[in-house]
Amino acid sequence: MLQNVLLPRDIYASEEHKMMQEMIRDFINNDIMDHLDEWEKNGMVSRAIWKRAGALGLLCIDMPEAYGGSGLDFSFSALFIEELGREGITGVGFSLHSDIVAPYLLNYGTEAQKQTYLPQMATGSIITSIGMTEPNCGSDLKAITTRAVDKGDHYVVNGQKTFITNGYMSDLSIVAVKTNVGTDNEGVSLLLMESAYEGFEKGVPFKKIGMKSQDTCELFFDNVKVPKTNLLGEEGLGFKIMMTELARERLTVGLNAIGGAEGAIEKTIAYTSTRTAFNQPIAGFQNTQFKLAECATQLQIHQAFLDRCTQLLCDHKLTAESASMAKYSATDMHGKVVDECLQLFGGYGYIWEYPIARMYADNRVARIYAGTNEIMKVLIARGLFKELFEEMRKDSRTSR
Repeated sequence: MLQNVLLPRDIYASEEHKMMQEMIRDFINNDIMDHLDEWEKNGMVSRAIWKRAGALGLLCIDMPEAYGGSGLDFSFSALFIEELGREGITGVGFSLHSDIVAPYLLNYGTEAQKQTYLPQMATGSIITSIGMTEPNCGSDLKAITTRAVDKGDHYVVNGQKTFITNGYMSDLSIVAVKTNVGTDNEGVSLLLMESAYEGFEKGVPFKKIGMKSQDTCELFFDNVKVPKTNLLGEEGLGFKIMMTELARERLTVGLNAIGGAEGAIEKTIAYTSTRTAFNQPIAGFQNTQFKLAECATQLQIHQAFLDRCTQLLCDHKLTAESASMAKYSATDMHGKVVDECLQLFGGYGYIWEYPIARMYADNRVARIYAGTNEIMKVLIARGLFKELFEEMRKDSRTSR
């Protein structure tokens, strides 16, 4: 029904995309849906689902075949993200693993690092995470306090990270650390840290409002020895690397949001078409029709913009500002759509066994992680006033 009013999406129109979409939907129906309650109870998904996704070629989709990936472009990853969002599946941290960690390794890793880790990531043999946020440091990544002290052929790392997606299950984490503290060369560096390293400890997964099967936890580093060969990129350039790669991360959050909004609308159309009140389907009331018309319109607008951003990412042209617009606007839209849809479910919308309830609880954090939506507006504004800010910085340096 929803597809009757939405324009066809060229970005997913190829036969390869249609075949991939069918395989993804089979994977979701056959391997995921029946396990959601179990995973929520455990606070994490199973390792088996990671290996199943790897066997189907759904991990590291756009990584080169030489490193175990499928060698496709990012639009296939985008399709997978949307399909998971469409069914409200938030527990599996596939996207962080494939669309954030893997590109870091591909773009900045040594050949040895890529050969060691990427093929294992593509099969689901290892699960990965990324450690940026700290208890007293969220979006301000320059303020991290986790330190790595140079000991010649290795670093010794001490510190803590929090809100780490895939943290409890992860075998490898890209960790942002301060290096050369107290010197002129002080800066942020990235280290590849295996969870098996002595002194690397994981906290118990957080109990959260939503995303209950996503293992989000703290990571602790107590004199962890990390070989110098596990430095990702150059020492001191970690902040620059993170800023470069954050655009893709923020786009993936936006893609999940439009997938989630589409799923919420579809489920609400189906429910209101069969649920009756005053001897007619709820969908027969003008209020229901108008609310869903508004939701469908917002979805269509955001699909068009996100499709454009996806193509730009495939062409390596997506800007930080556009990614920030996509992330903040799509997640705001998603939250409003799910809220309206839950209202149309009435009391049943508040019952956990109804998917709209899960969607309502799960989507709220999207306006916080990968940079809060307030930070997204700051980044967009910096782009709008770039010349002004540059002049202000010049004036500040001159006046010193």
